[in-house]
Amino acid sequence: MRPMKFAIFGNTYQAKKSTHVERLLSILDRHRAEVYICREFYQFLTDDLKLQIRQAGVFEGNDFEADMVLSIGGDGTFLKAASRVGSRNIPILGINTGRLGFLADVSPEEMEDTFNDIYSNNYRIEDRSVLQVSCKEQELKGYPFGLNEIAVLKRDSSSMISIHTAINGAYLTTYQADGLVIATPTGSTAYSLSIGGPVIVPHSNTIAITPVAPHSLNVRPIVINDDWEITLDVESRSHNFLIAIDGRSETCREGSKLTIRKADYKIKVVKRQNHIFFNTLRNKMMWGADGRG
Repeated sequence: MRPMKFAIFGNTYQAKKSTHVERLLSILDRHRAEVYICREFYQFLTDDLKLQIRQAGVFEGNDFEADMVLSIGGDGTFLKAASRVGSRNIPILGINTGRLGFLADVSPEEMEDTFNDIYSNNYRIEDRSVLQVSCKEQELKGYPFGLNEIAVLKRDSSSMISIHTAINGAYLTTYQADGLVIATPTGSTAYSLSIGGPVIVPHSNTIAITPVAPHSLNVRPIVINDDWEITLDVESRSHNFLIAIDGRSETCREGSKLTIRKADYKIKVVKRQNHIFFNTLRNKMMWGADGRG
């Protein structure tokens, strides 16, 4: 059998975590894996951290092939890796070197056992839906797909924006707010959660629409089917607004109509057999913890 091929993306801001990378490379070397590292991360490891990396190749941008992608960092690093994988159906394993994550949920202490499981084919792959945004009036410069969310936000600290929202062509409402977050189940525990959106279980085939600081307290989040199409028409006193896709933002002109729908591909997330969403949720959110001291 040919060696398993891994492509590695990493967080270039975590110098203290270099020992985890060294250990990861050592584990992969023992398994005789074929390893490639994205250039930015490779340069960070060799130039900034002075690591000696002999057993790995280097790739540029999206120019890689792999059996599995490894993201070493947090959920933000995982999102960047997912945007580079795109529609290529390469499963992604998230190794978390920060706080507990929902996407990157394998701790450095679990790496040895995790790769033993991978080589024993004792793991599962979860398909996660992705959102796509398009705009007829203006070509979006950035990558138009979001694993977590697509957000429309006011561009400056002035007055709120008006977001005329329709679902499958039927008018829903006009949100007077600082913004609107359209989130996948994966993204329901990210930005959407912080503004009062609901926690949605993965694979529930839904989308959450949650306003950011709405003018009316009567406005509440709404959950819809993920095969429905959302159109947003935005009015702004500053005549432009921001669109943020998994944290990558760009400016749109007022009058640009956005169409948001489920993408025609999914991101494959590698999970250990014993990693249960509800356990991560309970630990991350500290549900049931007694904070009375």
